[in-house]
Amino acid sequence: MDLAVANYGTNNIGILLGTGNNTFANPITFSTGPNSHPYSLVVGHLNDDVMLDIAVTNYGNNSVGVLLGHGNGTFMPQTIYSLGAASPYSVSIGDFNKDNLMDLVVTNNGIDNIVILFGNGNGSFGSVASYSTGSSSSIFVAIGDLNTDNHLDIVVVNNDTDSIDILFGSDEVSFENQRTYSTGPNPFYVAVGDLNNDTRLDIIIANWQGNSVSVLLGYGDGSFADQTTYATGSSPLSIAVGDFNNDIQLDIVVANSADNSVSVLLGYGNGSFAKQTTHSTRTSPRSVAVGDFNNDTRLDIVVANEDNDTISVFFGYGNGSFSEQITYSTGYVPLCVAVGDFNNDTRLDIVVANQYGNSVSVLLGYGNGSFSTQTTYSTGSQPFSVALGDFNNDTRLDIVVANSFSHTVSILLGYGNGSFVDQTTYSTGSSPHFVAVGDFNNDTRLDIVVASWNDHSISVFLGYGNGSFGHQRTYSTGYLPECVAVGDFNNDTRLDIVVANSATDDVSILLRYDRGALANEITFASADGSRLRSVTVFDFNNDTLLDVVIANYGTNSIGLVLGKGNGTFENQIQLSTGFNSHPFSVAIGDFNKDGQADIAVANRGTKNVALFLGNGNGAFVDQGGYGNAFDFAPLFIAAGDFNNDGRSEIVVAHEDIDNVHVLVAYDTGFFVRQATYSAGASPQSVAVGDFNNDTRMDIVIANWNGHSISVFIGYGNGSFADQTTYSTGSYPHSVAVGDFNNDTRLDIVVANWQDNSISVFIGYGNGSFADQRTYLAGSAPHSLAVGDFNNDTQLDIVVSNSNDNTLSILLGYGNGSFAHQRIYSTGLTPHSVAVGDFNKDTRLDIVVTNWKGDSVSILIGHGNGSFVDQTKYSTGLYPNYVAVGDFNNDTRVDIVVANQYGNNVSVLLGYGNGSFAKQMTYSTGIQPFSIALGDLNNDNRLDIVVSNVGDDTVSVLLGYGTGSFAKEATYSTGAAPQFVVVGDFNNDTRLDIVVASSDVDTISVFLGHLNLAFEQPRTLITGNGSRPKSFAIGDFNNDSQIDIVVANSGTNSVGIFFGHGNFSFTNETTFLTGSTPMSVAVGDFNKDTILDIVVTNHGDDNVGIFLGFGNGSFLKQRTFTTGSSSQPYAVTIGDFNNDNLLDIIVANYGINNVGVLLGYGNGSFADVKFFSTGYGSLPFSVSIGDFNNDEKLDFAAANEGTDNLKIFLQTC
Repeated sequence: MDLAVANYGTNNIGILLGTGNNTFANPITFSTGPNSHPYSLVVGHLNDDVMLDIAVTNYGNNSVGVLLGHGNGTFMPQTIYSLGAASPYSVSIGDFNKDNLMDLVVTNNGIDNIVILFGNGNGSFGSVASYSTGSSSSIFVAIGDLNTDNHLDIVVVNNDTDSIDILFGSDEVSFENQRTYSTGPNPFYVAVGDLNNDTRLDIIIANWQGNSVSVLLGYGDGSFADQTTYATGSSPLSIAVGDFNNDIQLDIVVANSADNSVSVLLGYGNGSFAKQTTHSTRTSPRSVAVGDFNNDTRLDIVVANEDNDTISVFFGYGNGSFSEQITYSTGYVPLCVAVGDFNNDTRLDIVVANQYGNSVSVLLGYGNGSFSTQTTYSTGSQPFSVALGDFNNDTRLDIVVANSFSHTVSILLGYGNGSFVDQTTYSTGSSPHFVAVGDFNNDTRLDIVVASWNDHSISVFLGYGNGSFGHQRTYSTGYLPECVAVGDFNNDTRLDIVVANSATDDVSILLRYDRGALANEITFASADGSRLRSVTVFDFNNDTLLDVVIANYGTNSIGLVLGKGNGTFENQIQLSTGFNSHPFSVAIGDFNKDGQADIAVANRGTKNVALFLGNGNGAFVDQGGYGNAFDFAPLFIAAGDFNNDGRSEIVVAHEDIDNVHVLVAYDTGFFVRQATYSAGASPQSVAVGDFNNDTRMDIVIANWNGHSISVFIGYGNGSFADQTTYSTGSYPHSVAVGDFNNDTRLDIVVANWQDNSISVFIGYGNGSFADQRTYLAGSAPHSLAVGDFNNDTQLDIVVSNSNDNTLSILLGYGNGSFAHQRIYSTGLTPHSVAVGDFNKDTRLDIVVTNWKGDSVSILIGHGNGSFVDQTKYSTGLYPNYVAVGDFNNDTRVDIVVANQYGNNVSVLLGYGNGSFAKQMTYSTGIQPFSIALGDLNNDNRLDIVVSNVGDDTVSVLLGYGTGSFAKEATYSTGAAPQFVVVGDFNNDTRLDIVVASSDVDTISVFLGHLNLAFEQPRTLITGNGSRPKSFAIGDFNNDSQIDIVVANSGTNSVGIFFGHGNFSFTNETTFLTGSTPMSVAVGDFNKDTILDIVVTNHGDDNVGIFLGFGNGSFLKQRTFTTGSSSQPYAVTIGDFNNDNLLDIIVANYGINNVGVLLGYGNGSFADVKFFSTGYGSLPFSVSIGDFNNDEKLDFAAANEGTDNLKIFLQTC
């Protein structure tokens, strides 16, 4: 045996050849360069020639030197590989990427990483990868397969943090150096398909300046034949493939931007194509896609026309020819089009990227070749390309958009009903021009690839399967990559990438391969300013593996770290809790009773509790923080079911106050604008009903300046057909519906303000109506309502006449005709009328607003069509609208009035005898104009919706069921929202809102959605100066009701609130602890089946045990030390040694460790055992779980000082 020595002081390595008799010859030296100061070396076969070579770390000049051996004890001069600013300490050899070639791993001083140099097999080294260690002084490295997965792992010794790092080997997706193939001039678009039926993918390129397409036939090994070109129209910019003549051979369609046409080239199935046939489009067709839009089993074509702001649809005849185009409007400058089924109705829909509209347009298909009016969604700046895929594995299509000017991609997750969540963006390279999707790492989760035009590269974003993506990985391409497509070009079951390089007249092929990667086992969420404040363990994605959730105080987010079941975890997924929210603690519970884990977050900065609803797959829906904001910042929360309803509630402790709150999750509902539809001129009033008997809600609108009504037939998914109009009298002001001729079909009645008449439209039951019949009313009829006023089972009509201060009653004959009016006096300028049984005599009564009288008039009905003279009740200023309902669930009808110039609504609760209490007012927006009532959040309580013409909003006031209402929530509308109605327009059992905006001649549809927020039903007083810090939940008196125990840090006690099972609790019962109790947990420590309590006494460096008697009382505490100056902060319990006895684990903030006290099962515990969390770590929280499925409890410590989370796996 011979020896090799690194001589730091003399800048060389020495070789001592062995003599075979335990002695060595004089050393032979080989220079490593001036001031190189070699520190470490390793010997191995670096060029596969059976002769040993040497790699040495040159600490002085920040490099690694490689000396290839001659096999006779001499070596070639070293080849230098620079490491930049890193001063290398230690080096080792291994095959880290499983290519059978030796690689080098180097530890560094001065920067917090290690470096791998991947070997080329000839003694040289190519690509370099670095991996963070969290240490700037990693002094030694060793390698081996530590987890028997056939990947080399690395162990690094860090002398500045007194720790080791273990990095486990795995497979990482990468792509080979590109291969290039010539195309025509300026290739602009690329697509793939099997054009010659040999089961090998081929490539088609649109050559912009060549006025041609190039076809490159694939050999199936990743290489391609030379191009064959086919003439197209002028300046082809986009291509798509499909079988247009039903001969089972792929054909090509091309968008020709300069001559406003598409070219169709029919394929022969052998890779060659017939001459083009062309079809005219609108101006500057930029993008083309194909699909069967009319369900006739024949492919159709859709084209985005850049300069015309339209798309053109061509219907295929199945023989390779197409119909004339039909056009639909898009946003500003549509650049790209894609097709998919966005609302799961088995009908194809269309999405378009609008470059200068900074949006995408979604046009839902009806399955007959026609499409709805576009709905737009915001994107980044100048979206160039759009692609589709299911990014969160919920079986609903999502959208990804490449935003050229903002250098991002936008992800819009789909709801499956044709609408989408607001965008989430990820940074890309410079000027991304195209995006495509595929599963590049074979994990069944869709990934994204983006062509970055100005960076001459592509970026790959690997998907997590929950709608979020990892950081981009970039790969060089040719110059100015314009388009990218994916396919398996070498039949290895891995997706490859083809890129069209517009400036170099070629395409790049990047074949995928797997190379080794390393992952840090120990540290998570480290050193990024996250300022961890809380950690909790649970299985959030139902894979039976434990996951971790963290409160990131510094980055205003919670972090979800999904477990792999082997002690390692996925990268952290961050969920924003809002700007300056500063989340402080989290609690896990099932707040919506769907059987999935949800997360509640106490936000110290914004003084509220946020809620994230879990989908059971590791993804969460942010409920928007719509809950009540507190006067004091919430710090600590815990969850439990305090009223036995199967839903979790939470208990909250606040900063600087001496009580806790118990909060229940409450559905506040929220609304999202779905679509806007053109109406007639100045839409004034709206009513809803099913006009075509399809069980879907339709809409009718009175158009004031249009002298007409508009009927919108609903599709049952929240969208509507274009309006059908019917002429009315002059200036129709109000509309209502009812069955006036008893044919089970809805009819319409309209008040014509200038004609002093009403118009009746008899419905045919198919959505159409007969011409109007008119009947005289009073002067300037303003509003109307329908009801049976004479108990003859026929509908009658009441009309408010604003100019002569009267009501008109028109009794119906049941055949669609009505008797002459009867007149009743009102107050000044009656504006709105409603009907209800106010005195519970089964006879309808009337209420009318007196606009200039600041009152309402009540007319009690006799049940024969006549009414008692009015009784008046005061309202606010200029009451414009009235509605009736039971607001306090006493079975008595109440009244609500919109006070136009009071900027509020008045609620008058009914006594059930025809009289009413004095008004209670609630603020609205400016100039409330109309009201709609309904149960918007499905809590069986009536809510109020108000249209505010003065500030272009609607106000939603949720009812408490007591006659009182929550503070308004507002939603922006179009200009001058005159009227509002509610109905379930998308058949999801939630009420939606329709608003008529008179100044812009539109109606807007707002779809209702679930939104859970926390409300404060109960305050629990913990006493002056108590400063509660922690909770635990359990049944301490064996009454089967959940109780709460609180650690009161200010009064050195624990307090127990005994629950009654109905959200109410007893007053606090206190037990003295040690100094400054910070955390509390519960368990049976003496095996008597009765719950006991453990508390950390932060000021006394111990834990206190309270053994329970089962009746709510406890023995005086017994203490166990946690170490001198330990300052224990958090406590958790579990069985760490599998003896079926509970043990205690504490986070010792003062001495940078975690302490474990093993239980004896009699209420006493062994001396504490310590596990270091690292110098200056300051651990403040600890959670337990079996993270590697070895049936042994492990633990995770959150460290304030080092701002990280450390996982400790139990080994014995």
